[in-house]
Amino acid sequence: MPRCTRKGCGQNYDLATNDPSSCTYHPGAPVFHEGLKSWSCCSDVNKSVLDFDEFMKISGCTVSSHTDEAPEVPVPSIKTSSVDSNLIMKEAKDGAEIYSTGAPKFASPKQSIPAPVEAPIVEDEDDLDAPITPGTVCKRKSCGVTFVSDEVNRIGDGDKTICTYHPAAPIFHEGSKGYICCKRRVLEFDEFLKIEGCKKGRHVFAPKQRTESQVEQFTDCRVDHYQTPKEVHISVFAKQTNKEKSTVAIEDNQIHFDLYLPGPKRFCRTIVLFGPVDPDGSSYKFYNTKVEVVLKKLDTRSWTLLEKTTRDLGNISLTFGVGGRTGTIGGKDLVLDEQNTNRVN
Repeated sequence: MPRCTRKGCGQNYDLATNDPSSCTYHPGAPVFHEGLKSWSCCSDVNKSVLDFDEFMKISGCTVSSHTDEAPEVPVPSIKTSSVDSNLIMKEAKDGAEIYSTGAPKFASPKQSIPAPVEAPIVEDEDDLDAPITPGTVCKRKSCGVTFVSDEVNRIGDGDKTICTYHPAAPIFHEGSKGYICCKRRVLEFDEFLKIEGCKKGRHVFAPKQRTESQVEQFTDCRVDHYQTPKEVHISVFAKQTNKEKSTVAIEDNQIHFDLYLPGPKRFCRTIVLFGPVDPDGSSYKFYNTKVEVVLKKLDTRSWTLLEKTTRDLGNISLTFGVGGRTGTIGGKDLVLDEQNTNRVN
């Protein structure tokens, strides 16, 4: 039997019974942003979710007939790069002037990012005592095998009892898609669904119930910030963070948070910064209620946002904060940029 290739469907179907109301699918594209996952065609109806398995369960919003045709892949538009008009002049030893194009780059030593402490992956086990309805799909990621009978899919060591799957969660970063457990990365969502599993084991048609302490839950934490002409102060409100397992890695243009919270909760986020920073001159500290980060700027310009964006923000800019023991609230020393300092004096 052919399998439907429409997004959100993926069912096996019979050509004889395939009619215009057989398939429920998503005509739009998947949207992944800051850990939230949704479909562009029904984001106003179906709420965005954090877990990838919950995302795959979002029911389709359009009805049609099944098809096994390969989905059309949009051809990316090729942008022609224009020559940079900013010329940089350098004087050689013999007095000759050498011109080159491109903006000056800030030289900053690379910081070796400490390897995060890997949490053990707790895999599901099949409950062999649970009755399974024929046609049930294996619950392991990227397997897709449908249940026929216990003799075919669960008992013995036959070929159809072997499951090829991904044990770890999927990862989506800057358009690339893949799984944490293996190295392959693709750009198209349809190609991501075709990535073959990297581990072999037994199928899971009816997962055994796990205790709550075994299930790792990715959560979100509030992130606030303020700035001075020379620094950006970030507060991540994560209570009782495990200092031994958690990591904060600061790079030239981004910062990585991997915070282990009480119980099974964990906060993971990478922030691409609005401007360049000096990793060696930056620092962070764990408190009982939050994690404080102080980023040293490589220039004294005002950051319009904490996180870099491709949107045109116009002439929007933020004023600098105030210094003092408690930050922007109750600060005693007024902090101004050079232009406003001259204006006051």
